[in-house]
Amino acid sequence: MRKPLTIIAVIIVILVIGGGAAQYLMRNDSGPLGGLGDDKSDQTEATEAAPEVPSQPEWCPAYEFISAPGTWESAPDDDPLNPQANSRSFMLSITNPLKETFTEDQVRVWTLPYTAQFKSVQSQQEMSYDDSRNEGRAKLEAELQWLHGECPQTQFILAGFSQGAVIVGDIADEIGGGTGVIPAESVAGVVAIADGRRENGVGINPGVDLGGIGAEIALQPVTGLVQLVVPGASMRGARPNDFGALADRTYQICAPSDSICDAPHNIGNAAERALELIDANGIHAIYASNDNVIPGTTTNQWVVGWASDIINQG
Repeated sequence: MRKPLTIIAVIIVILVIGGGAAQYLMRNDSGPLGGLGDDKSDQTEATEAAPEVPSQPEWCPAYEFISAPGTWESAPDDDPLNPQANSRSFMLSITNPLKETFTEDQVRVWTLPYTAQFKSVQSQQEMSYDDSRNEGRAKLEAELQWLHGECPQTQFILAGFSQGAVIVGDIADEIGGGTGVIPAESVAGVVAIADGRRENGVGINPGVDLGGIGAEIALQPVTGLVQLVVPGASMRGARPNDFGALADRTYQICAPSDSICDAPHNIGNAAERALELIDANGIHAIYASNDNVIPGTTTNQWVVGWASDIINQG
C-alpha cells in the first residue's frame, strides 16, 4: 500500500524595511591668497522608519488559548468561555489549570463549541464526522478572524484532542502554508493530541517514538469501504503543507497503539479499522493518566506546562 504523497509547501515571509542612502558633498573654495577657504558640506540621511505596532483595545489579552475538544466532548450551544457540555472532557484538564493560574489579561481561554459527533452504523442519528469537523473548523476560524481583527497583537495557542486535534491540525497546516485566516506570526504554538492525520516527522513529537500513522492516512486508500461503517467520514490522507511556517512550534502527541493516531500502515481488516475510529475506549481514553506517552509526565500536565512557559515568556 503506497502512502499518499505529501506536497510540501513552505512559505517564508520576509519583511524588508527600506533604508536610505547618504550623500556627502564637499566643496573647497580657495581665497585670493591661495589660502584655505570655507568648507561647506551638505549631508542627507534617510532614517529608517520604525514599523508601526498595531494598536488594540485595553481589554485584549496577551494570548488566547483555543481548546478544541474531542468527539462527544462538546456541543454547538456550549459556552466557549465556560464550557459545560461534558464535565469529563479531557481538554478541561488542561484549560481549567490555565484559568486558575493566569489572569484574563494574560490569557483568554476559549473552548470550541461544536457538535463533536461521529455518525456510524451504530449511531445513525448523529452528525457525520465530515459535517461535525467542518462545523467545528468554521467556528474556530471565525473566532481567530474576529479576535485577530479586534486584537492584532494577541498571540494564539491552539490545542485540540482527537476530532478537535484534526480540526486544529488542519487550520494550523493552512496558516503555516500561508493560506490561513490569520498570519503565522500570530500563532505562538500548536498542540494536536491523538490527531487522526498525524505523520512521523511532521511537527514535533515530545513523547516516545511511534511506528504508526494517523487513521485518516492509513485508511485513505479504502475510504469507500470505511464509509460503509462510518457514513460521511472521509479519510483524507496526509496534510499538504507539513505545517509550513508553524512546523517548528507544532507538537504532535500520540499514545503508542492508539488506533486513531498510531494506526498500522498495513490496513488489514478495513471494517475493523473503521470501527476503531468510533471506539473512544482503551488507550484513546486515558491520556490524562497515561504516563507512557511522554516519559515522566502525562499529556495534560505536559501541555499545561508548555502553554504556561509560552505565556510567562510573552
